[in-house]
Amino acid sequence: MQIDLNKRTFKQIINENLKPIIRKIDEESYYPKEFLSAVGQAGFFSSSNLQKENIRCREIYLIEETARYCMTSAFTLWCHLAALTSARLSNNPFVKNELLPLLESGEVLGGTGLSNALKYYAGIETIRLRADKTEGGYTISGSLSSVSNLDVDHWFVIIASINLHRIMCMIPTKIKGLELESKTNFVGLNGSATYSCFFNNVFVPDKWIITEQADEFIQKVRPTLVLYQIPLGIGVSDASIESIVESHSKNVEVNHQVKSQLRELMNDIEFIRKRTYEYAQYTELTVILKEILLTRLEIAKLTPKIVYEDMLYSGSPAYMQGSDSFRRLREAYFLVNLSPTVKQLEN
Repeated sequence: MQIDLNKRTFKQIINENLKPIIRKIDEESYYPKEFLSAVGQAGFFSSSNLQKENIRCREIYLIEETARYCMTSAFTLWCHLAALTSARLSNNPFVKNELLPLLESGEVLGGTGLSNALKYYAGIETIRLRADKTEGGYTISGSLSSVSNLDVDHWFVIIASINLHRIMCMIPTKIKGLELESKTNFVGLNGSATYSCFFNNVFVPDKWIITEQADEFIQKVRPTLVLYQIPLGIGVSDASIESIVESHSKNVEVNHQVKSQLRELMNDIEFIRKRTYEYAQYTELTVILKEILLTRLEIAKLTPKIVYEDMLYSGSPAYMQGSDSFRRLREAYFLVNLSPTVKQLEN
C-alpha cells in the first residue's frame, strides 16, 4: 500500500484547523471550510503525475484520519472528493483544464448532488432534475432534497434527465434560478453545509457538462464513491476503540463486567481496513463493485456496534453534553442512512 502523503503535515492541519472547532461543528452547525481549504492548499488533492491507485490510497487515508476526530468534516471531505472524482474522469476541456485545477488546489470546493441519481440507478427513485436542450447548453428544473458541502463559492455535481438519457454537469451555487434552503435539523452532521436545492430553468452552458452519457459514466464513478465511504466508519470506529481502551484502563473493576469482545472488534476493523486499501489497488474498480458494496454494508453494521460499546464502557461521562462518545454514536447512525443505505445494500 502506497500513500503519497506527508502524514505529519496532515496531522498538523488537523491539530490546527480541525480539533479546535469540533464542538462548534457539532453543536453550532459550523461548516469546516478552513480545514478543507487547508488540505487542498497543502497539495493533498493534487493528482498530477500520480497513478490512480496511489491517489485512492491517499484519499482513503485522508477520510479515515479525519473521521477519527470528526465524521462531519470527513463527510464534507468525501463530498469534495466525490466532485473531484467526477471531474477527473471528464473529457470536457473546461472541466478538465480549468475547473479541476481549482478543485485540486482547494481554491474551489465541491459538493455532490448525486444521492437521487444513485437511488435512480438502484431502481429506487426517479430522477428529480429535468434538462432541456437550448442554444449553448441546457436549462434544468426540479429539486434535490439534500446536497452537502455547499457554500456561496462552491460548485457541485448533478445528474438530470433529458428525454431518454441523462447528463452529468457541475454547476456553481451562485447561479440564476437556483435557490438553496439550509437544512440543520439533523441529530448530527449539521456542520455538513447541507441544503435543499430548487432549480428554476437554471442555464448550464455546454462547458460545464461533465458528460452527456451519464448512464455509462456513473458506472465508472460509483465504485470510488462507495469505496470512499468505508473509511468514514473505520475512522469513527478507531476513535471509539481508543476510547474503550482508555476507559477500561481507568475502570478495570467496573468494565470487566461489560461483555464486549474488544479484541474481536479491533480485528474486524483491521480486516476491513486492509481490504479497503487492497480494493484501492485495483486498476478498474468496476470489476469488484459487489465486493466494495458488501464491505460498505459490513462497516455500516459494525460501526454502530462499536460506538455503542464505547457508550457502555465510558459510562456516565458519555451521557454529558459535549461527549465525544455520544457524538460518535450520532455520527454512526448517519453512516447507516448515507446512500447507499443499509436497507439499499441489503436488497
